[in-house]
Amino acid sequence: MSFSGHHVQKASKRPFPLESLLMPQVPRSNYLHFQEEKQRLQLKKFLLHRMFLVAKIPAHTDKKDIAEYYEQVFQSISKHHLGEMVTGLLLIYPTSILHILESSNGTLFRILLDYLDHERNENEFLIQGMKIIVVSHNIPTRLFMQWHVSVIKVPVMYLDDVTQSQSLEEVITEFLTQTHKLGLHLFKTVKVGTKGPGDNLHQVAPELLLPEQIIKYLCKSEEFLDPATFIQMYNNPIHVTLDSEVVWPAPTRF
Repeated sequence: MSFSGHHVQKASKRPFPLESLLMPQVPRSNYLHFQEEKQRLQLKKFLLHRMFLVAKIPAHTDKKDIAEYYEQVFQSISKHHLGEMVTGLLLIYPTSILHILESSNGTLFRILLDYLDHERNENEFLIQGMKIIVVSHNIPTRLFMQWHVSVIKVPVMYLDDVTQSQSLEEVITEFLTQTHKLGLHLFKTVKVGTKGPGDNLHQVAPELLLPEQIIKYLCKSEEFLDPATFIQMYNNPIHVTLDSEVVWPAPTRF
């Protein structure tokens, strides 16, 4: 059998530029930029979520204990969620904390479950009254390239208490605006692999720090879910019963 009018073009003998596929094309000026780009690609292997948490801590709590607690939690979770590293920022105020976490959905849930386990089994856990302020799902990129800890030793003083003069919506707007500005500041100034801002944020960027009174205000607000309610809500199956399912005889549909 023969086919006329169709010709199979011979493959060119010119060698295929395999090296161009194997070698990453990184339009960067130095090796540090290459490493940063490489880490960004590695951190984008799963759906990414960002969670904002606030909580109270006893005044006598050693601030190092809080950082060490979360470091141990992250190490334990990483054994079950390989490659799903946690990035974010933990601000430790004198009697409260603000915690921003970026990771997969499963990792964030395990962090909350570990907190609940300690809360239920210990009389006075070092982190108390946690509230989930916002959860941003499927974010396109990370705001933080690693997990930072900063102890706010000097109180952030303001002339007036905004929680007394503003609505909850206005306080939340300021909360999200300031945390985003702070995250962008760290993204631009902290290089990958460095220690981070340390405990001098109140000197480097005092205008970007939220006053602790806002953190306490959000902890007391009943409009936000605690971890137990949050997890229960997401674990419960969603089932909507229609009126047509509870009447007899069933209505005829055309």
